[in-house]
Amino acid sequence: MSRLFYQYLELCKPRVVTLIVFTAVVGMFLAVPGLPPLVPFIAGTLGIGLAASSAAAINHLLDHRIDAKMARTKRRPLASGKLTEKNVLIFALCLGILAMMFLIIWVNLLTAVLTFLSLIGYAIVYTVWLKRATPQNIVIGGAAGAAPPVLGWTAVTGSLDPQALLLFLIIFIWTPPHFWALAIYRKDEYALVDIPMLPVTHGTTFTRLQILLYTVLLVIVTTLPFLTHMSGVVYLAGVSVLNLGFLWYALRMMISKDILLPMYTFAFSITYLMVLFLFLLVDHYVNLLL
Repeated sequence: MSRLFYQYLELCKPRVVTLIVFTAVVGMFLAVPGLPPLVPFIAGTLGIGLAASSAAAINHLLDHRIDAKMARTKRRPLASGKLTEKNVLIFALCLGILAMMFLIIWVNLLTAVLTFLSLIGYAIVYTVWLKRATPQNIVIGGAAGAAPPVLGWTAVTGSLDPQALLLFLIIFIWTPPHFWALAIYRKDEYALVDIPMLPVTHGTTFTRLQILLYTVLLVIVTTLPFLTHMSGVVYLAGVSVLNLGFLWYALRMMISKDILLPMYTFAFSITYLMVLFLFLLVDHYVNLLL
């Protein structure tokens, strides 16, 4: 029974969903001057987390044939034959229905609609079409992955706000250098299954340049919360250190051919985003106390 539980848990991509839920929760706290209202906070967190898990399970279902050919994914429950397509489809649908119930009943319709669009955007539009259609797949498809802080914001306010869209923009610009670092390391695997990731279609040298350029753009975008008075000096100091770190990795990738450096960059980018949102949260409440 415990083994079966972990197989279904793996379908949810828990590490990815944890980051998604974390950025959504930070969006909830940033949306209000004090603490977010309890019911939308709990129901919104559960709904967004369940929807992200549903999208992850659908991704497993639609990609299981190519997953079976890639070293990184061949041990996934469906790709390895531990679960059936029917198992995964029912599981994904149940998670998606539960997510919508939580959001419609206890949060608000706007958040439910935006969450549903994000689910479809990642699970269907990106996985079925964009991923196989263009080397810019992760740039365009990144819109779905950038939605969580906006969903968190609307969950507790019931409305969109320019500051929420700024949080969206940060993740949207962060996604390409984050994922392209992984794509460089896994280039041969993507080529094997005919997925046109940028390193496959344009080579690693061009991709490294794109990572650097997007990182420079990310530095600019992540300074906007301070420039627009959304955040203060605590955030500015913290994000400046993070940006120096990301730039250091991006510049090293332009110079060094260390085969492990892209994975180190990928790992740092995950820490970067989590700590950046933590700085946003801390700064928000430091400013309230001053």
